[in-house]
Amino acid sequence: MQKVMGLRLAIRIVEIFLLFALPVFLAAGTTAWPAAWFFVAISTLGGISIGLRLWRNDPALLAERMKPLVQADQPAWDRLILVVYAVFLVGWLVVMGLDHRFKWSSVPTYLSVAGALAGLGCWLMMELVFRANTFLAPVVKIQHERHHSVVSDGPYAIVRHPMYSVQIIYFFAGALLLGSWWGMIGAALLTIILAVRVPLEEGQLRRDLAGYADYSTRVRYRLFPGLW
Repeated sequence: MQKVMGLRLAIRIVEIFLLFALPVFLAAGTTAWPAAWFFVAISTLGGISIGLRLWRNDPALLAERMKPLVQADQPAWDRLILVVYAVFLVGWLVVMGLDHRFKWSSVPTYLSVAGALAGLGCWLMMELVFRANTFLAPVVKIQHERHHSVVSDGPYAIVRHPMYSVQIIYFFAGALLLGSWWGMIGAALLTIILAVRVPLEEGQLRRDLAGYADYSTRVRYRLFPGLW
């Protein structure tokens, strides 16, 4: 079973690489773009690091993460949101590639460096999120078969949805790294999609997950302390 899961993980890592590499480089019309290679590398290596840790230490969560984004016990609204999110994510990558090809915008070098450092930091923070929450499924559902319970340790003691927080930072960091102000607009649109998903997800968690309502009163902020 572990060998099969390892093979599925290897396939998923290739999919992650292609997801980030193909739209960016095809739209840019070149592979001679060091910043884009760095962006693809940290995106892929981050997935490898988290995937290998789950394979060794949390195979149940890895199995959950390997499931498709459209599932039978998933709310219809979540299916729609994830489809829209996927389309916008690919569109974001394409726009940044086109921006590089046609020189639509230019970001100062120091901001691109800051974006690179922030991108690396995001994957370190994502490691902490996955270590804290063994129920971190990609779709909204209550995992009754895994005795789903509220997680309030680590990053979840600071905000209720730290994974979304890290993703949002990564969107903007990626746009800066690739030197695209148009990418910042795409990052904002992706942020809006996640912001729409959060209250819908919390509504289901309050209804169906014991203890979540109490947790949401103790941890006030959803994404960023002091903001929301």
